Amino acid sequence: MNFKDKNVFVFGGSSGIGLETAKLFAERGANVALFARNADRLEAALRETSSFGTRPGQKFFRAQVDVSDRQQVNKIAKLAVEKFGAPQIVINSAGRAVPRRFEEISFEQFDETMKINLYGAWNVASALLPSMKERGGTIVNVSSVGGFLGVYGYSDYAASKFALMGLSEVLRSELKAYNINVAALCPPDADTPGFAKENLTKPAETKAISEGGGLMKAEKVAKELLRGVERGDAVIIPGFAAKTAWFLKRHFPKLVDYFIERKIRKTRLK
Repeated sequence: MNFKDKNVFVFGGSSGIGLETAKLFAERGANVALFARNADRLEAALRETSSFGTRPGQKFFRAQVDVSDRQQVNKIAKLAVEKFGAPQIVINSAGRAVPRRFEEISFEQFDETMKINLYGAWNVASALLPSMKERGGTIVNVSSVGGFLGVYGYSDYAASKFALMGLSEVLRSELKAYNINVAALCPPDADTPGFAKENLTKPAETKAISEGGGLMKAEKVAKELLRGVERGDAVIIPGFAAKTAWFLKRHFPKLVDYFIERKIRKTRLK
C-alpha cells in the first residue's frame, strides 16, 4: 500500500505504540495528525514524528484531546478535518491498564478504564466516520492479547479490550459498504511507558503468568500494524508469543487454563 499523501490520525499518539506507528507512517510519506491528553508529551511527539518526514509539503498536526470525553472528541475531530483533511487511516491507540485483583478495583477505576479503552474508540470512530465514508480507509482499534485471553489481575482491562474486539468485528461488517476496513491489533506486553506503569500495581500472580512471554519493542508492534493495514487484516497479532496464545486459546482453551492455573498455584506456594 502506498501511504504517500494519506492522512493518518493517531489517537494516543504521544508515546508507546501510537508514537512509533506515527513515525513509521511519516517515514512512508503520510500526513500525520497526533492526538493525546498531555500537551507537553504531544508537542514533543509532534517534533519527533515530523523529523521522520520524507517529502516536501508533508503535513503534521497535533491536538490535545481526552478520548473519553465525547463532546471534546467531536469538537476536535471537526477542527482536525477542517484544518488537516479527512483521514484515510485512524489508529485508536489511547488506552491504559492498572492491574489489580478484582476485589481491589474500585468502581471508579473500572468506569475510567471502560471510558478510555472502549468509549474512547467508540467516540473517535463515531466522530470521524462521516468524513471517511466518501473515500474509504482503515480504522485500527488497539486491543491486546488481553482482548482474547482473560489474565489474572486484569478484570477491568480485559472487560474493555474484549468489548473492543467485539466492536471492531461488528464495525468491520457494517463499514465494508463504505470501503472502510476495521482491524483489531492485539499486541503482547510491549516496552512502553504504559507498561512500566502497569508493573507498579501488578499482583505477583499476574507477573508470573506473563513471565517467559518476552517484552516486544513498540516499534516492532508498529511495523506489524502497518503490515496488517496493508493486508487488510481483521485481527493483527504481532510476535510469535502472541500468535501462539491466539492459536492455543482458540483450539486448546483447557490447555491454556491448565498452564495459567499452574503458574498461579506455584506463585502462591512461594
